[in-house]
Amino acid sequence: MASDKVFALFAAVFAAAGPAAAEPYLLPTPNVTVYPGEVVKDEMLGERDFGSPALVRIKPATSRAALVGKIARRTLLPGAAIPANAVAEPKVVANGAKVRVVYEQGGLSIAAYALALQDGGVGDVVSLRNIETGLVISGAAQADGSVRIGGE
Repeated sequence: MASDKVFALFAAVFAAAGPAAAEPYLLPTPNVTVYPGEVVKDEMLGERDFGSPALVRIKPATSRAALVGKIARRTLLPGAAIPANAVAEPKVVANGAKVRVVYEQGGLSIAAYALALQDGGVGDVVSLRNIETGLVISGAAQADGSVRIGGE
């Protein structure tokens, strides 16, 4: 029968090709236990093949670059995939710290100090209490640890 010949042909082609090799699904994993508050360093990370994205039950961090220099928000265990939300940007403004506040507009620049009312990473809007007036103000945290308010 013709269908038997077609079936035999398909069987021969697939048998010759062998089983298809699965693409590796490599994810960065800790080599050591990383505790909350610790900075993730490159030497703390390795890679592990998880076989398939379907086998990973979380939304993982997919590259070392997404992890190195970040702060662990929870304990990261050796060999386990790292959830993308398990790390955060380091805080440049600490709650309760005396922070330099800068206002710039045109050629005018005014600097003062205020107490941070919350933590904040670069670009985060943080609330502060003006030390002299007691007024609560807010501004964007800068990489140097200062906070920029208003202006351009």
